[in-house]
Amino acid sequence: MTGFGARANLLRETSERGHHKVTFVELFFDLVFVFAVTQLSHHLLHDLSPLGLLQTLVLFVAVWWAWIDTAWVTNWLDPDRVPVRLMLLCLMLVGLVLSATLPTAFHAGALPFALAYTVFQTGRSAFTIWAVARHDPAQALNFRRIVTWQAAASFLWIIGAVLHDGGRLAAWGLAVVLESLAPATGFFVPGLGASKASEWKVEGAHMAERCALLVIIALGESILVTGATASGLAWSGTNIAAFAVAFLGTVAMWWIYFDTGSERASAHIAHAPESGQMARLGYTYIHALIVMGIIGCAVSDELILAHPDGHASPAATLAILGGPALYVLGCGLFKHPLLGRFPLSHYVGLAALALAVPFAGWLSPLALAAWATGALVLAAAWETIALRE
Repeated sequence: MTGFGARANLLRETSERGHHKVTFVELFFDLVFVFAVTQLSHHLLHDLSPLGLLQTLVLFVAVWWAWIDTAWVTNWLDPDRVPVRLMLLCLMLVGLVLSATLPTAFHAGALPFALAYTVFQTGRSAFTIWAVARHDPAQALNFRRIVTWQAAASFLWIIGAVLHDGGRLAAWGLAVVLESLAPATGFFVPGLGASKASEWKVEGAHMAERCALLVIIALGESILVTGATASGLAWSGTNIAAFAVAFLGTVAMWWIYFDTGSERASAHIAHAPESGQMARLGYTYIHALIVMGIIGCAVSDELILAHPDGHASPAATLAILGGPALYVLGCGLFKHPLLGRFPLSHYVGLAALALAVPFAGWLSPLALAAWATGALVLAAAWETIALRE
């Protein structure tokens, strides 16, 4: 294996500033996932049944692993090096195919989606093995473990694509479970052993900035939904109220994540002795809940703008209350290491959302969304006042 691998060192060098800023090519790459988030929210909006929710969840987990695995790779490899930059641009092309086929993934677009996803995942890992083989043998070994897990999952994705209905959902569900369990096991492979998260070289500040920018992108989906849907509506009192509730809810979500708590949590993770293990939990797993909550809130915004009156259906109630609940839960879990406990402000927000459940059947979608937005504002204000004091 000594003759295998890139001759030039493609790994990031130590930054004079203490950490590397997110590069423009990384931001450019993330544009594909703006489209993916939009596709997922529309997929769920068009089928709010339990089956539609389950299908969207499977697709979301796949999209999440495609993005977060790439974020980890660019935490180690330097995107300003031409081979790494070209790799990201190739992934963009494959990711665009992946995102475009999301609405039809459980129908006619199953095979193109599965092929795009497997090429995205295994291709990136194979490139990383080549990039680090000469310069970081331990990392190369780790990615040999990773690509083994991804190859097993790829088999399930391809098999699921040729199955139908329940068979496809079962195969793809097993594939996302496999990919989700892999990091928690240290990517254990017989004969290759397992890697230890405590030994991972993590630039915590870069990962923090990377995930924060993705949260901004996902919140942008809510803004796009609010503006695009409102542009086709008459400016009646009800529609103006729905517009204000949707916008205020997005502002509250931004405040909960970006005001002070999450920045302090990111700094804590970045400087912790066990930063690899904490980054795996905080960024790889917990941020998935945060982004999932934002997608649910985007669906809620479009629902209340399109149908503000009447009674909220169970499906609408799930989106209107479930999206904010997932978001607050994810943010609270992310901030837990800093405080040593789940933030009280987030408990209050979750309790306020839970109090709306018994009354959901009697409230209109707009009234229920106003309640949910009030719960988000309460959590944001409570945390801000507590931390300022």
